Amino acid sequence: MNQTNPTADLAQAEARLPRWMLGLATVGTICILLSTHVRFGAGFAIGSALGILNYLWLHHIVEALVNSGRARPGKGVLAKVLVRYPLMFAGVYLFYKSGWLPFTAVLGGLFVPVGGVLMEAIFLLKEGIKVKA
Repeated sequence: MNQTNPTADLAQAEARLPRWMLGLATVGTICILLSTHVRFGAGFAIGSALGILNYLWLHHIVEALVNSGRARPGKGVLAKVLVRYPLMFAGVYLFYKSGWLPFTAVLGGLFVPVGGVLMEAIFLLKEGIKVKA
């Protein structure tokens, strides 16, 4: 039976997550655009970008806080903590009130990181089953 390093597996999974998210956002946007729903596709793309940006900022914040130990985190990290949710809510509210792009498309795009996590979970399950066999 092969023993794997859990820390290395976690680092690899963290590296794959943004790729899963970007791939899901790209495929979703292309499929929506091919179905001739241009405004919905644009809304999904913007929502996906906001969702992925939110994930990347959160990942950076957590890494900075974990690696800083007892030292005070940098001003950039603190700014991201304070600005992340108000900026996200302001962007979503703008699309909701203006009607410029379909609100449901933007909201659906915000769930792209969840889809990326689910895809990574399926990948890890498949790898775990392959190792056990």
